[in-house]
Amino acid sequence: MKKRIGSYPRVHVEGGGRGVVSQAGGVLFVGTFHKSGLDQAVSAALAPWRKPRAVHDPDKVLLDVVLAVTLGGDCLADVGMLRAEPAVFGPVASDPTVSRLIDALAAGGRRALTALRQARAQVRSDVGTLAGSAAPDTDGQVVVDLDGVLVIAHSEKQDEAATWKKAFGHHPLMGFVDHGRGGSGEPVAALLRPGNAGSNTAADRVEAARLALKQLPRKYRRGRRTLVRTDSGGGPTSSSTGLPPGGRWLSYSVGMTITDAVHQAVLKVPASAWTPAVEPDGEVRAGAWVAELDGDCPRGWPKGMRLIVRKERPHPGGQLRFTDADGMRLTCFATNTRHTSIAELELRHRQRARAEDRVRAARATGLRNLPLHDAAQNQI
Repeated sequence: MKKRIGSYPRVHVEGGGRGVVSQAGGVLFVGTFHKSGLDQAVSAALAPWRKPRAVHDPDKVLLDVVLAVTLGGDCLADVGMLRAEPAVFGPVASDPTVSRLIDALAAGGRRALTALRQARAQVRSDVGTLAGSAAPDTDGQVVVDLDGVLVIAHSEKQDEAATWKKAFGHHPLMGFVDHGRGGSGEPVAALLRPGNAGSNTAADRVEAARLALKQLPRKYRRGRRTLVRTDSGGGPTSSSTGLPPGGRWLSYSVGMTITDAVHQAVLKVPASAWTPAVEPDGEVRAGAWVAELDGDCPRGWPKGMRLIVRKERPHPGGQLRFTDADGMRLTCFATNTRHTSIAELELRHRQRARAEDRVRAARATGLRNLPLHDAAQNQI
């Protein structure tokens, strides 16, 4: 151990096999807390919840819980794995102290959540400055992906309910900034919901998008440089639902359900109107085509919205649906992006699948099992 900086000790790591400690990988997270300024930002945000004679800073207590969950803990008492290594993680609060802080923050409701979210947004902006850019641009745009995640409850918890996959748990809605093909993605929003919450609840999608945009620098919170992308759970069913906030100012690319009206419109598309789909390297994708449907179908949808359909030959043994046509699998999405070929737009929308890997990473670092009983505690 070299010296103490911020809330955690500053340690020196070597691979010689001497002085081996458990959970040493947590040092990487501790270094990230310090380098990004997250510990100082959270400390300032939680100042109203610090008692005058408290031994442990609220920011250290909360970040210890973050560390424990990230390292595989599935309950609050798992901060004990950090307590066992004081030379690496510093003094760790007792279980009752940790529990009281989480209860106090949960009782703080929106005030506590807003304080934490503002601290995260400030740190994210500072990290962007360190990286040389205000936000992670992908082809000149910031892309925010929204996706629902099923979290299984392994014990009785508030808002635990039957999910659409017939299990019991929760159904949070997540927001990720896409860093492009070579990036790992960045979780920016998490809206905790009961297990029976709908996949296509428009109000929840709008709220998740709002929370995600709040984490971006101000200049990216509206304007066509920011793209909100989601699957068919976020698709509009009328002119007034399902679109992200500020839909007239933001770019969007949202999956759509193949309704009977869309199906009938696809049957009327002439063969000459279908364009081969493309791959990221620009090569034509064999057996897949895209076309844009007439702007009047279906009627009454938002002005400027383009409806683009993809048809492809199913893989051998693939089961077709009633809404598929002529032996082709159909998918559809809506966008308001102009002056871009439909093949490029379809490729851009298909790359939303990267969010699935973001979900996998989130599960591996704490989202697999919410550690506390009350929903407000877990949201903190």
